[in-house]
Amino acid sequence: MADILAENLSGKAVMGSDGTELGMLYNITMNLKSGALADLLVEQTEETNQIDLDFPTDDHGRYRIPVGHVQAVKDYIVIDR
Repeated sequence: MADILAENLSGKAVMGSDGTELGMLYNITMNLKSGALADLLVEQTEETNQIDLDFPTDDHGRYRIPVGHVQAVKDYIVIDR
């Protein structure tokens, strides 16, 4: 995968590999000791609230999606569900 600047990801739509829109990227967490990316924080949309996803949420209701689930980053961030 080509290098992508984090500033280009802000506000990008997140979609499941099945074509379901999951929400908008809010932020990315990382391990401060290793520098490894950890989770995508994805804000739910009105449509997403209707979908049952198997990802945990943070205190603000944002999905915490492990970066290992990212399949592609283009017009959307595509997540393996």
